[in-house]
Amino acid sequence: MMTRVKTLQEQTAMRESGHMLAAVLFKLEKLVEAGMTTKDLAEIAKNELKPLGGQPAFLGYQGFPDVLCVSLNDEIVHGIPSQQRVIKNGDLVSMDFGVRYQGMITDSATTVVIGKASAEAERLVQMTQQSLEAGIHVLQPGIHIGDIGYAVQSVLQPLKYGIIKDLVGHGVGHELHEDPNISNTGKKGNGFVLESGMTIAIEPMASLGSDEIAMESDGWTITTRDNSLAAHFEHTILITDNGYEVLTRRQSE
Repeated sequence: MMTRVKTLQEQTAMRESGHMLAAVLFKLEKLVEAGMTTKDLAEIAKNELKPLGGQPAFLGYQGFPDVLCVSLNDEIVHGIPSQQRVIKNGDLVSMDFGVRYQGMITDSATTVVIGKASAEAERLVQMTQQSLEAGIHVLQPGIHIGDIGYAVQSVLQPLKYGIIKDLVGHGVGHELHEDPNISNTGKKGNGFVLESGMTIAIEPMASLGSDEIAMESDGWTITTRDNSLAAHFEHTILITDNGYEVLTRRQSE
């Protein structure tokens, strides 16, 4: 379905959903460490969300088997949590989470460095997050989605990173994935026009190598084809009359 303008009641539900999501991701960022399994992180996410009153949006979505996507190193997105995947010092850990509340959904992701990684890896994480902020900062009513992609690309392209073009941001709210797709590359003034009251997820994904991707045998985990390190960040944002509101950012940020 095409994303549509949300009512004030729907916006309130998404705001609450986003607060829950931000709290859970923040907890995961603080607790993740070497020696944990990726399944440990999923259990923390499930246990943290339950008392907040939300429901995990990913569990069962098109058959996905858990509440959280956890992707390590060359895995870009959709890693399935496993007791056999042990996190090690120097790993890049990407965590993607969705929350449903009163029928409305928010979606957010972050990448953290465990312990000490290479300067290149640290820089990749930092700049991918910066590219997300660049995409967010151009938002306002009447913006074209090409303007978002252009802003993201303008941060990543000069660094010679692989900008993952086959995976995109999207509308979000009534469904986890709504049209339009929001690419991490683009031209100013091109594409669908966003209106006040619409909600979207911007999610840049970048690698230290090629932009080409591969699907693992589990049918979910997507990796870089050349096995280069990858980072992934995402926020759900409401377009407002005066600009935007990031629904999945911690209120203290």
